[in-house]
Amino acid sequence: MSVDVHQHLWTPSFLAALRRRTRPPLLDGWTLTLDGEAPYEVDPADHDVDARRKRNAHLDLALVSLSSPLGVEHLPPEEAWPLVDAYHEGALELPAPFGAWAAAPVTDADPVRLARTLDEGFSGLQLPATALQDEAGLGRAAPLLDVLEARGLPLFVHPGPAAGATGPRWWAAVVPYVQQMHAAWYAFQAFGRPRHPRLKVCFALLAGLAPLHSERQINRGGSGRGLVDPGLFVETSSYGPRAIDAVIRELGIDVVVTGSDQPYAEAPSPDLGDAARHAIHSANAGRLLSRKEPQQ
Repeated sequence: MSVDVHQHLWTPSFLAALRRRTRPPLLDGWTLTLDGEAPYEVDPADHDVDARRKRNAHLDLALVSLSSPLGVEHLPPEEAWPLVDAYHEGALELPAPFGAWAAAPVTDADPVRLARTLDEGFSGLQLPATALQDEAGLGRAAPLLDVLEARGLPLFVHPGPAAGATGPRWWAAVVPYVQQMHAAWYAFQAFGRPRHPRLKVCFALLAGLAPLHSERQINRGGSGRGLVDPGLFVETSSYGPRAIDAVIRELGIDVVVTGSDQPYAEAPSPDLGDAARHAIHSANAGRLLSRKEPQQ
């Protein structure tokens, strides 16, 4: 089974919810306005369901998720829930090969509501890295993570808002997104794993290459090299063979899964041989998404 764990597709119900808003995040026609960022012209073709299905013809499963850089999860509950509910409604209506990650406001960590949502068939929960960068943030999210852990379902950590980011068009993706993922990776090691020993977590964009800093972590008193956590996965979005190879050398191949970040990027094709290709595109995602708990 070929799996892509990281795509974004805005359905009609979610688009309508964004267009009903009068302050960021909002959509005026196809012009997206976010807090602290310049207006962005969305390409309607990027969110055409039929066109995406054709692009995904080679996949058995493509998991879509709420676009956390919009900042929806950080909104006050009365603003966040209508957007989250609209996202869930549209995601559940998508045809095969689509599946979806659930979403939840970090301003209203409601485990009962999450449990009901997961019962509808979602593969796990996505949360923004901006909500998981320290002990306090992981503590606020703990009721949601407890639900996932009890069910054997994974958490997907995705970059959050990059409000105020300045520079070229690529700046947010290369600087604040990477910094967010780096912080979330080490925060979960330090504070999340002790609290959630059986939780499976998948970090987008190879966790911002945070695993490659293990030597510095060790030299400053961190845990020893080689203690790979089989419940921590990384996905490949926007990286290519050099970065993927480096992360595999650090973590092993069994925790690397394919993510494309469509429509913003394509899945990489690392030239690592047939066995590696099978592991990254298929087998590892099966372990991530299964309800079996990882062996610690």
